Amino acid sequence: QVQLVESGGGLVQAGGSLRLSCAASGSIPSMNAMAWHRQVPGKQRELVAVISSAGISNYADSVKGRFTISRDNAKKSVYLQMNSLKPEDTAVYYCLLGYSKYAYWGQGTQVTVSS
Repeated sequence: QVQLVESGGGLVQAGGSLRLSCAASGSIPSMNAMAWHRQVPGKQRELVAVISSAGISNYADSVKGRFTISRDNAKKSVYLQMNSLKPEDTAVYYCLLGYSKYAYWGQGTQVTVSS
């Protein structure tokens, strides 16, 4: 049984920063990918950033240069450092753990960026 718990969301002014955290529990293979997605009402969930167990990362064009994804394999955690936040970044952010044919999602954490 794999479970993901997210934290770090909140309200911030445009130009500010937030750091999201997601801790996984349960039996997890060492080879896996962890990612952050976000979703706004009426729109499909979109990939923000992904990182492999080896530390290789990729970003959506909309956040490249502003967001940084990282992970701590010992803590089974993934983080998203968000800088220079824009109102367009407002969304519910979800962490994802994937391996083999399995995918597990966190409950989501709200990020609101005011103008």
